[in-house]
Amino acid sequence: MSLLGTATQLGIVVATVAGLWVGARLLVDSVVRMARRFGLSEFTIGLTVVAAGTSTPELAVTIDAAIKGFGDLALANVFGSNIYNIAFVLGVVSLVRPVSIAGSILRRDGVVLLVSTLAAGVVVADLAVTRVEGGILAGLFVAYTAFLLRTDRSTDGTDATPPTQDGGVVSEGASFRGRDVGALLVGLAVVLVSGDLLIQAASALARNAGVSEWVIGGTVVAAGTSTPELAVSLVALRQRSLGVSVGNVVGSNVFNLLGVVGVAALVRPLSVSVTALETYWWLVAISLVVVVALWTGRRLSRVEGALFAGSEVTRWVLGLFA
Repeated sequence: MSLLGTATQLGIVVATVAGLWVGARLLVDSVVRMARRFGLSEFTIGLTVVAAGTSTPELAVTIDAAIKGFGDLALANVFGSNIYNIAFVLGVVSLVRPVSIAGSILRRDGVVLLVSTLAAGVVVADLAVTRVEGGILAGLFVAYTAFLLRTDRSTDGTDATPPTQDGGVVSEGASFRGRDVGALLVGLAVVLVSGDLLIQAASALARNAGVSEWVIGGTVVAAGTSTPELAVSLVALRQRSLGVSVGNVVGSNVFNLLGVVGVAALVRPLSVSVTALETYWWLVAISLVVVVALWTGRRLSRVEGALFAGSEVTRWVLGLFA
């Protein structure tokens, strides 16, 4: 690939990352307004509708990679995005403001996060995810979401109204007709198109630079598709809606491991290299450390946040330049 070709592909990556962020922003804002009409609590909104909305880029990119036969890129995007969400997004949030969370939430959703991580490891252990395994993962995600929506009492979070990604406030009585439906459809279309272009550009760059698809998918693509999670979490924190901020991270990771991997495998069974297991164990370690830290101290300090964010920077350096 010529220098001009490389520059063009890099430009496409930058443009598509921006497209993913804008598309997810439109989608999430409209979905949150709809959800508020049904009286869902702040944390449950973060765990479900916001998490699903901000994970739409991962869903689009992973399915597109699966269809094209890039199994490594598909799964690397999921594992890399989850590591990025926990280490970098939650780390940066903790740097801005120490994160504390109710013990009841940890006992339920912290455990679900760990269980979903282990479930993904079980199906990837043989370096392949079949349609049957994908169906099981997707079914578990549907069951978990149904449980959350059924048991929600709109009282487990704060009473603060969750923010939109541009810093606005979602009105309790906002209509889900017209503008919201239009924003949702436009956002979804932008995400799908951007995801397809991002896959093509990232794959071309990986082949040209001699870097494996797994490394590119687990770093550049993963961070790109996780930009909505970072934006939502920081804006939510600024609006003092910690339930949305933390719930978004936890819910996105569960959605990625169960919903995204499950649906992608249903579309086309995935085959991955042994490198998948190395990244997976890093994901297990970072997830366990965060849950234990929250479970024991009920908070993540600024020092801990700096360590988590630093670990992600180190992973990038080792992956791209080692």
